[in-house]
Amino acid sequence: MKIAQIAPLYEAVPPKLYGGTERVVANLCDALVDQGHDVTLFSSADARTKAKLVPVRDQAIRLDAAPLKSDLAAHMTMLSEVRRRAGEFDVLHFHVDMVHFPFFEDIAHRTLTTLHGRLDIKDLPSVYKRWPQYPMVSISDDQRRSLPDANWAGTVHHGMPSEAYIFNPEPRGYLAFLGRISPEKRPDRAIAIAKRLGMPLKIAAKVDQADAEYFHREIEPLLADPLIEFIGEIGDAQKSEFLGGAEALLFPIDWPEPFGLVMIEAMACGTPVVAWRCGSTSEVIEPGLTGFLVESDAEADAAVLKARKLDRRNVRRRFELRFSASAMARRYVDLFEQMVPAAGEPVAANTLDPALALTA
Repeated sequence: MKIAQIAPLYEAVPPKLYGGTERVVANLCDALVDQGHDVTLFSSADARTKAKLVPVRDQAIRLDAAPLKSDLAAHMTMLSEVRRRAGEFDVLHFHVDMVHFPFFEDIAHRTLTTLHGRLDIKDLPSVYKRWPQYPMVSISDDQRRSLPDANWAGTVHHGMPSEAYIFNPEPRGYLAFLGRISPEKRPDRAIAIAKRLGMPLKIAAKVDQADAEYFHREIEPLLADPLIEFIGEIGDAQKSEFLGGAEALLFPIDWPEPFGLVMIEAMACGTPVVAWRCGSTSEVIEPGLTGFLVESDAEADAAVLKARKLDRRNVRRRFELRFSASAMARRYVDLFEQMVPAAGEPVAANTLDPALALTA
């Protein structure tokens, strides 16, 4: 099958540091190539991929030092190139939200759009009502709650390459927080848990400009405690050591998390996850196997102590079964094949099975 993957241009594919969507696109491209498909990736020139690369910008936007740059112009240029070459592919798989909708209406039945972000946003329902012909993929069933009537083709949970993460059977006594410093990620909760339990907490996190004031006002004063170590933003090469050394990953979110890639990254290292029951977490965590779901501080404290006793080898096995990149790719191929039957023309979007939920 000839498949175009259209990535956002904000981060490299995969990202050099923090970044979720572009990392998923990288994993999906490589896994599809490994499974014998002809894959073309539209991305920035600094992408690293097994797919055929069509570079549409010299580098990803976030780490570009140019003082003035336009993310809209960059994405419009990319979409123009995708449109020009659309006839070369069986399926166009978009990861750029809805920005392509006005330009591919006549071939919407040959597109699939994965939505990677939160959907409980004021202006979104009118967009998906205006362009109902585009089949879409959610990354968790919970993500759909704000748009229940959209043209959902399926749910595909994220996957990561098993070989990219090193299993560690012997943690080193600390708790971990990995991701982004922001109010909805609740690093303050993670710090409070560690302090109550008297356990060290290592925080590896990005601080966006939008969250800088929150970091300086609310989080930075908490870092003076000797139990708390702020490492800053880390890349893929550092994650196995960071996550694998932890007794548990703390995921104390306070928002409708669409997926939460860091949870499966921890599992790949054998590290259990203690997560607030919010957003997608109940679809990712298997209580008593890969971690625990909690709804209060007291439950979180108890869950950390129980998580330390879980079989880390089994945590890794559950990751391999449910969240490998190859499993993710197979689930997407199932959707692609519904769109492009073995014989004949692509089927109309509304013939896709709306109930299909491609989860483990």
